[in-house]
Amino acid sequence: MQEIETGNFASPLLGLFPPGSVRVLSWNINRGLKLQGVMEFLSRVRADIILLQEVDVNARRSQHLNIAREISKKLRLNYVFGREFQELTQGTRASPAFHGQATLSRWPLSGPRIIRFQQQSNFWRPRWFIPEINPFQERLGGRMALVSAASVAGKTIITYNLHLESKGDDRLRGSQLQETMQDAGQYSANTPILLAGDFNLDASGGDIAAAISQAQFQDAFGNQHPATTPDTLLEPGRAIDWIFLRGPVRPDQPQVCRSVSASDHYPLSTTLHFV
Repeated sequence: MQEIETGNFASPLLGLFPPGSVRVLSWNINRGLKLQGVMEFLSRVRADIILLQEVDVNARRSQHLNIAREISKKLRLNYVFGREFQELTQGTRASPAFHGQATLSRWPLSGPRIIRFQQQSNFWRPRWFIPEINPFQERLGGRMALVSAASVAGKTIITYNLHLESKGDDRLRGSQLQETMQDAGQYSANTPILLAGDFNLDASGGDIAAAISQAQFQDAFGNQHPATTPDTLLEPGRAIDWIFLRGPVRPDQPQVCRSVSASDHYPLSTTLHFV
């Protein structure tokens, strides 16, 4: 489960021209079930660094495609993919299916690694009395952060691509977020850090917001916290997807793209200016 897949489809010439700004985007793509819609949107926005959560590889529900690779080839980007879970009901023993996070970039990505959170829910673990068939969602693995370094024409941006636990409570999710921010403490204050993903919690207040502020991260959306999931018959949309920054970068033009219907989450984006 610690294996990381990589691919390089971006033009190496891009690394020769330093950009004036970098557009970043984070999106839970709901396994890539609506892959065509996902790729059409990403092709339009032309983000420079993309953090995707809930990305399938070889899963029956997504036509056994390698979703990260398909998107990267289409957009001509480099990518790294980290396995969050082996999906026991979506593959076979001879041809396993995986589910995880993918980080894509116009520039080279290096040093990818996985932080497998120490505290996990046991909700997903296989049980002898539950068959390995749909609709049961038995899995091996656990929630994690995918870390990589994007080399942007002489500048390095450390990216943390998060997917915090959907089961359990905010104490569990808070511990996973805290573990990520502690890991980020190894980098100097002069290193730009992008920390984004599906947090499955409201990070705008309380102990969570205090911990984020104490770790010197800033919310790319400031005091605006629009819902990042659609309204349903049972509940209104929630703000559970986030982009945080640390170091010498300034966010500009943050946006939640609420017109997109290719997932059960909306994409978030912002432009980074180096300072």
